[in-house]
Amino acid sequence: MDSRIKKFSKMMAEAPNYEVWKAAALELDYLQGNFEWKETFVSDIYNYEMIYHRLRQLRECHHQHDYRTLQRALREGLHHDLGNMGDPRLYQHSYVGTKHLIEEYVNQVCESLNVLCDTQVEGLPNAEKLSFFKDTLLSFGRPALLLSGGATLGLFHLGVIKALWERGLLPQVVAGSSAGAIMAAMLGTHTDAEIPAMLDPDSHNLDAWRWLGILSGLKGKGFMDQSQLERCLRSNIGEHTFEEAYERTGRSINISVSPVHQHQKERLLSGYTSPYLLVWSAALASAAVPAIFPPVTLMTKDVNGEVCPYMPRLRFVDGSVVSDLPIERLKHLYNINFTMVSQTNPHVVPFLKLKNRDEKTGLLGLPLQAVKSELMFHGKGAFDFLRKRVQPELLRQISGQVYTIMAQRYYGDVTFAPRYSLQHYRRMMSNPTPEFVRQMMLEGERATWPHISQIRSHTKISQTMERCIARLRKQANHRRAEIRVIA
Repeated sequence: MDSRIKKFSKMMAEAPNYEVWKAAALELDYLQGNFEWKETFVSDIYNYEMIYHRLRQLRECHHQHDYRTLQRALREGLHHDLGNMGDPRLYQHSYVGTKHLIEEYVNQVCESLNVLCDTQVEGLPNAEKLSFFKDTLLSFGRPALLLSGGATLGLFHLGVIKALWERGLLPQVVAGSSAGAIMAAMLGTHTDAEIPAMLDPDSHNLDAWRWLGILSGLKGKGFMDQSQLERCLRSNIGEHTFEEAYERTGRSINISVSPVHQHQKERLLSGYTSPYLLVWSAALASAAVPAIFPPVTLMTKDVNGEVCPYMPRLRFVDGSVVSDLPIERLKHLYNINFTMVSQTNPHVVPFLKLKNRDEKTGLLGLPLQAVKSELMFHGKGAFDFLRKRVQPELLRQISGQVYTIMAQRYYGDVTFAPRYSLQHYRRMMSNPTPEFVRQMMLEGERATWPHISQIRSHTKISQTMERCIARLRKQANHRRAEIRVIA
């Protein structure tokens, strides 16, 4: 038995794709008796009686074609994390899936939503349907994908994106800072049909870095050539504004930037807050690591479509310095109820407390965790003191930035992170080869696959509603076009 467990565990660790990983994971579930746990409804972790009652109610309405009652049941009873069914403990007992009752409930809700959307119901016009879905989605909430900084190591994000996209779980809301801003910008400016090409390493412009020399850095012009990075971004992202990108792809891009002026606050650039800004310029500013690159003036399109500076006196730098993961801001803008974080910051990953399903903290690991916690606690205290009390302005600003970095939250409801080696750190600020892109993408995929079941339970319902809204809007636009032709 132990040899078979080792065999399938090795297959999972080395899997080249999700299908191979899942097949090995299911074998392990069978060997370890996890299927019996999944088939049993009863658990003190979640309210299985409530979920079972809701499942029966939806099935009865569906089978009796009682769509009005079905609509009412969905509107009144559809809540995120109903009965605590999203509790992480429910997704740590088996490698694939969770309690079958939870899976059946999620599938039934999605089926009911699709039937209600696509069936002609007497007394329920499409305009009323559209209002129903929009209101229900607003109260239910939606997921978001947040991509951290990490320089060249941010290529890991592409693997996370690929894993989610292949499973139909890629959120409409995506946010990024620094390297993550570049990946968010690429994702948000490519349509679904273009994503396969976007995920092909051979289709990218990979020439982002060019060393200018120590003298250039000491003069305040940056150690790296910003014009080289700009050419790379414009090649991979295009000349879209935030508004144009949303109209093109249906995805909402959000990019964090930090101001240079001390009296300005960090900003989250998006289609809501900055619709006419060019996406590539926002990504360029968010990737402008202080000292490595000079601050950036954002670019916008005027009423005539001409490119011009946006607020020319203001310049912006690396968004991850102040707001690597703008979770609270996203909650306000989009009613986010579930966050997926791809974390690649080299100064953060070693301190993340991530545990896979079969990883337990043994006695030997406790001292290391204690040391990490103590370093973070005393480090924050020291830099908080320095930023408030120290006299030299430069030291005060540096202390403030370090404190901000240490005080931020760097994880989400689900967090994907690589396991760094010395080789990773050596490649941080160099142009990657297509082979290195593939390596980082595979690392991102492998970090995502164990979380697919939990992500599906949290996001499938809201994503089904988003697709229903898109279909109803398309039908409404088609009818308006027909009316104009007749008129």
